[in-house]
Amino acid sequence: MTYIDPTHLDLEDRVVSINRVTKVVKGGRRLRFAAIVIVGDKNGHVGFGTGKAQEVPEAIRKAVEDAKKNLINVPKVGTTLPHEVIGRFGAGRVLLKPAVEGSGIAAGGAVRAVMELAGIDDVTSKTLGSKTAINVIRATIDGLTRMKTAEQIAELRNISVESLQN
Repeated sequence: MTYIDPTHLDLEDRVVSINRVTKVVKGGRRLRFAAIVIVGDKNGHVGFGTGKAQEVPEAIRKAVEDAKKNLINVPKVGTTLPHEVIGRFGAGRVLLKPAVEGSGIAAGGAVRAVMELAGIDDVTSKTLGSKTAINVIRATIDGLTRMKTAEQIAELRNISVESLQN
C-alpha cells in the first residue's frame, strides 16, 4: 500500500459514529468518547480513522488525523466501480456492485459515507454479517483495496487490455 500525502488533497470529513464509553474504576466511572470518521476528496481517495478522548471535539480531531494516515486510492470506471467485490473484516462482509450511470448510491449508513467521500456516484451494496459501523467500514475499505482496473488485470495476465475486453 502506497502512502498518499493528505496535504495535497482537498479532504472532506464525515463523522460516522460517536460512542460514549465508560471504564469502571475504584472511584466510579471514567467517561470517554470514541469517534469514527471518514475522510475523502470525492476524487478516488478515501480513508477512515478512530479517535478516543474525554471530549467529543478532541475525539473527532484525533479520528480525522488517524483517517488522513490511512488513505487509499479507489479505482473508478466513470462514476462507478470497475467490478463486483466482497470486502471482509471480522464477521462483517460488504458486497459492492457497479451500477449503471445515474442510479445513485444504493447503500446504507457507513458504506454510503465511504462511497460518497471516495467519489463513487453509482454503486449498489449489501451489508452481510456484522452490522457494526467499524466492521462495515473496514470491510468496505477492504473491498475497495481489492479493486483492480482493467489495465492492472491485463498486466497481471501479461495480455493487452483489448484482448482482455474481448
